[in-house]
Amino acid sequence: MNRLAGVTSPYLLQHADNPVDWWPWGSEAFEEAKRRDVPVLLSVGYSACHWCHVMASESFEDELAAAYMNEHFVNVKVDREERPDVDAVYMEAVQAATGQGGWPMTVFLTPNAEPFYFGTYFPPEPRHGMPSFMQVLEGVRGAWVGRREEVGEVAQRIVQDLAGRQLDYGKAGLPGPEELGQALLGLTRDYDAARGGFGGAPKFPPSMVLEFLLRHHARTGSEGALQMAADTCEAMARGGIYDQLGGGFARYSVDREWVVPHFEKMLYDNALLCRVYAHLWRATGSDLARRVALETADFMVRELRTEQGGFASALDADSEDPDSGRHVEGAYYAWTPAQLAEVLGEEDGELAAAYFGVTEEGTFEHGKSVLQLPQDGPVVEAARIASLRERLLAARGRRPAPGRDDKVVAAWNGLAIAALAECGAFFERPDLVERAIEAADLLVRVHMDGRARLARTSRDGRAGANAGVLEDYGDVAEGFLTLASVTGEGVWLEFAGFLVDLVMARFTAEDGSLYDTAHDAEQLIRRPQDPTDTAAPSGWTAAAGALLSYAAHTGSQAHRTAAERALGVVHALGPRAPRFIGHGLAVAEALVDGPREVAVVGHPEDPATAALHRTALLGTAPGAVVAAGLPRAADGSGGEFPLLAERTLVRDLPTAYVCRHFVCARPTTELVELAEQLGVVRP
Repeated sequence: MNRLAGVTSPYLLQHADNPVDWWPWGSEAFEEAKRRDVPVLLSVGYSACHWCHVMASESFEDELAAAYMNEHFVNVKVDREERPDVDAVYMEAVQAATGQGGWPMTVFLTPNAEPFYFGTYFPPEPRHGMPSFMQVLEGVRGAWVGRREEVGEVAQRIVQDLAGRQLDYGKAGLPGPEELGQALLGLTRDYDAARGGFGGAPKFPPSMVLEFLLRHHARTGSEGALQMAADTCEAMARGGIYDQLGGGFARYSVDREWVVPHFEKMLYDNALLCRVYAHLWRATGSDLARRVALETADFMVRELRTEQGGFASALDADSEDPDSGRHVEGAYYAWTPAQLAEVLGEEDGELAAAYFGVTEEGTFEHGKSVLQLPQDGPVVEAARIASLRERLLAARGRRPAPGRDDKVVAAWNGLAIAALAECGAFFERPDLVERAIEAADLLVRVHMDGRARLARTSRDGRAGANAGVLEDYGDVAEGFLTLASVTGEGVWLEFAGFLVDLVMARFTAEDGSLYDTAHDAEQLIRRPQDPTDTAAPSGWTAAAGALLSYAAHTGSQAHRTAAERALGVVHALGPRAPRFIGHGLAVAEALVDGPREVAVVGHPEDPATAALHRTALLGTAPGAVVAAGLPRAADGSGGEFPLLAERTLVRDLPTAYVCRHFVCARPTTELVELAEQLGVVRP
């Protein structure tokens, strides 16, 4: 056991038995490097990372490599999901120096935490133009001993370069219809019309861009925007990136056609895509979108929900192959025709192979195929396909399952809360709303302290030691705001208010731009500040969206101003790099549209109130906020939401009010009229 024993990160615990004398990130490790006058080897990864496991087995479990590391370095292991700030700072350096990045990330630092040599995965032997890991270790050691002055100059130059990348978008102006139109045009140029999605291989689910396209269609009626979103969603849902048996999406596709996935399943991908498909159904009534949204929601509840009510971070890409006994990628998910026949019998096995695109040659590795839904597959009655799926899923359940990273990340749980709450409301699944409430309760009980400050992670109901970053505050606030709209419980609006107030107080620069870490957070070589999306919304634009929604709920001009100042970055980057600021563009659509404020007044137990409430939630107006409940008197008594203040019933019937830009439409008791005011495509 090394110093990683007893930490909360499942990824770090995977390395607790390595012969490498790992240290967790902290001042003690750097003090030890100063004392010994050796560099720090920083290794960053996460538990579901396939190549992290490969490098661990090849090098970190090798006694000779470990002995060399222990003698000449202080070795620090970081879980990028627990410390996204550390990961962001050094990934920026890696990308600046090498033009690319990824995990595992390997960085060599001075004892002052200044980087001077970078890489990602290094093999045990030289291959494909890459040096071996031992060659890298020996080269860095030689430079440290023989060219110390040069190493110091390189490190200082890198730190100065990073410091010079300060962003200044606070005065860029508000994004408006022109910038959003330019962003759509830019996306059209990158769109893969034949296969859906954007760019080439590897192809990632463009979750935030899809949300922007749906909102843009809702605001403008652009059929092109809707077509790109709908076709991409169908291509992904038919591809191997989607689990055709158990629901849920893999991390990305290694090819342009969505056939072969990188098999890890992440909470954030599935939460975001679950919500996108629910919104696609809301806009079009697509049966496929409804099915995928619900299957993905059920996957999250079934396979990622923890005993405490939160949601685990990921399922591993690798699992044990029953045939070879080795841990390999995709072993849990891939099939041969013979395996189908063994489970289903010859006739149903042949049908399943044709229906799911399983071939003798295989679409994956070693003659195995990833299940898909090819466009030219046979037409089969739904009950028979359901039977095939049920039997195959049961058989797959007897295979060794992928490992689960069961830490609860605040931000990603916020995304899951929003998705499950909306799916529960849209599809009349109160059980999904209950699961969202339970996850929100966990965040309040375990992740929030007495000052409403968030812990980044928890495990087994115990909060981790790392402070929440901006994305935690933005995404958790978004989850709470969605829960408030769906449940009509004002306490979730109150909790969201605590979080957005902390964003304004602790993460905001004088010019209105946002930092990823709080003013009083640990000082790294650079304070991270990135407005662009990665696999999940950037903290910057997630916080802007939460600020905007909270302002719409409460009428707070201070929060509205903070949101507008933060969205200057979308004005600057949206037309130039729309694929990388999709969430910001989606928030900007809400800003341009209002967002609309909907108050539904009436007794919660009245079916007419419930019908108006559901119709309001089904409105496609971008970013609309919904408050439902009893009227609120002028003195603040009564209803739980500011939007319900002094709203009265019309003819003693439950009534809906829709306002935006300080103008309100006529109060209505009619579902059709409310739908028209909110752009509902289907009631």
